[in-house]
Amino acid sequence: MSNIQVFNHQKIRSHWDEVQEKWYFSIVDVVGVLTDSPNPNNYWKVLKHRLGKEGNESVTNCNQLKMESSDGKFYKTDVADTEQLLRLIQSIPSPKAEPFKIWLARVGYERIEETEDPELSFDRAMETYLAKGYTKAWINQRLKSIEVRKELTDEWEKRGVQKGMDFAILTDIITKAWSGKSVKQYKKHKDLKKENLRDHMTNLELVLNMLAEATTSEISKKKKPTTLDESKVIAKQSGAVAGNARKEIEVRTGDKVVSKLNAKQIVEGKSKKKLK
Repeated sequence: MSNIQVFNHQKIRSHWDEVQEKWYFSIVDVVGVLTDSPNPNNYWKVLKHRLGKEGNESVTNCNQLKMESSDGKFYKTDVADTEQLLRLIQSIPSPKAEPFKIWLARVGYERIEETEDPELSFDRAMETYLAKGYTKAWINQRLKSIEVRKELTDEWEKRGVQKGMDFAILTDIITKAWSGKSVKQYKKHKDLKKENLRDHMTNLELVLNMLAEATTSEISKKKKPTTLDESKVIAKQSGAVAGNARKEIEVRTGDKVVSKLNAKQIVEGKSKKKLK
């Protein structure tokens, strides 16, 4: 499971390995947080070379995982588990070292809690969205969309679809089929960059997106595709189901379903309605 963790308002890309039951964190992101370097990639390159010369193999022999970059593409990225990061911190002089160690321990503890009780992850997500100003009605819809998405990705994995690029390809097909826009076009429509598109959808957009993804899951379970190409066909067919619903709604209401509203505007709109 890939995720974004936040330390002192700075994002750190991470990945939860369900088999090994431990987190992997992007080393470059961690270096950026600890050093405030304008070029954390170069800082890590120099540090990695120095540690290698010193024979510190526990840190330099790190794994690589494909992680999403700021341009929306996935690249192989040096990652480290908690133990490796704690050793790495010792090589980086930083006043943030101790708070970062505490943060690492908390992230690990919370993940173990969520593994034992999945409802906790939803509770924490609820608290985060409430803090951002979303209504409970929208949040409940968003949490349901997370559940639907998880069911879909689990189904894809069963059919041999690879995480990362393959997931992105199929998601793009579904999105284009129901909304008429690719994920990139949709984000541009809402004036977004690397933000999560679903966090910026209206209730109606979320409902249609869920319909498209839930339909994809159900058809995939019935047809049991064995190749990516077969899954692409199912994704397009399923997205079209929600696409037809969108067109019907637009005919009946006279309004476009795919909105330009982003999260800030959605929250501000809800606040203005309350004041009236």
